[in-house]
Amino acid sequence: MLVGIKDGIKLFGISVMAGCAVLICTMFVNFYLDILLIEELVTSDAARVFYQAQVSTARVVCLVSGGCLLITSAVMLCFYIKHYIDIHKKELGILKALGYARLRIAGHFWVFGVSIFTGAVLGFCGAFVLMPLFYELQNKDGILPEISLRFHPVILLWFVLLPTAVFSGLAVLYACFRLRKPALQLLRENLCGAGKAGGKAGEKDIPFLEELRRSTVGTKKTLAFFILFSAFCFSAMTQMSFGMKELASEMMGVMMLVIGLTLAFMTLFLAVSAVVGGNTKTIAMMQVFGYSGLECCRSLLDGYRPLAYVGFALGTLYQYGLLRVMVDVVFREVEGVSVYAFDFFAMLVSLAVFAVAYEAAMLFFGRRIGRISVKEIMLE
Repeated sequence: MLVGIKDGIKLFGISVMAGCAVLICTMFVNFYLDILLIEELVTSDAARVFYQAQVSTARVVCLVSGGCLLITSAVMLCFYIKHYIDIHKKELGILKALGYARLRIAGHFWVFGVSIFTGAVLGFCGAFVLMPLFYELQNKDGILPEISLRFHPVILLWFVLLPTAVFSGLAVLYACFRLRKPALQLLRENLCGAGKAGGKAGEKDIPFLEELRRSTVGTKKTLAFFILFSAFCFSAMTQMSFGMKELASEMMGVMMLVIGLTLAFMTLFLAVSAVVGGNTKTIAMMQVFGYSGLECCRSLLDGYRPLAYVGFALGTLYQYGLLRVMVDVVFREVEGVSVYAFDFFAMLVSLAVFAVAYEAAMLFFGRRIGRISVKEIMLE
């Protein structure tokens, strides 16, 4: 079974996530390996302190930022494979009924690892485009001897080849796990969700739209995580970019802002698209019964709004904690670094922009819901 062009476009989000992770890790690991080569040339006490701070910063950024992005890429990959299997369960059931082994079918899912390879290659190449300027800014005051940019083949292995192999293997294993159901069960329509949506016996009757809103969030926990993560990325990266000018450089601030906005909007788009795509039949039936597009939109998407603002709050706490660690621990002995204080202005600006952007995205998807054709759904 092959992944179609449409499915490849949806995997673009995973490529972006992997590319951002590899871009950050390649820049800082390459800098870390190059700066180790000049350790013997650092003689003065001030230069020694600054040198240790740069080494510590590279480690912290790689472990915290790069690590989190790679973990999120793995979660998103597993989610998309599950989503793909759920959509194509009838075709997969037919293949199993025809005698195809589960591992043979799952073996085709190695193609999902190509999205990781694409993102990793772009991130790796992008890092070497930015690194000359990055090296210059990291030592702009000339405290350290000149740091020469070198190519380290081991980084290509760590951040491009190994992730591709690991994620391709993960895609096959996870697909094999998801395909453990019998062929007959895959061929049937999944009616279990409707029973769960009704709630427990003895509960008070609640309006249909409210019940649909609750059940949509309750049965789509992975999507709820991605919407929360989207707001988290937006909050953390935009607020962190305000402080990067003083703590690092304007380049770092711009990089964090671009990466944060890219991850936030890409994750939000994929999550909400999956919510809408998975409920097209429900929306069509609601339209038949006279519900407006606005009512359909609210019943499906309003339940995620509180999670989005919780994610924003968590992102605010995360960026504050990370910057405090960098200032109080990593740069505590470096002269000229002021004590970091929480930036309320940056938080308010970020919150205002987030609120406008989030509501605009919901408006966009609301119009998309309103354009769903009942006829097209009935002909499927």
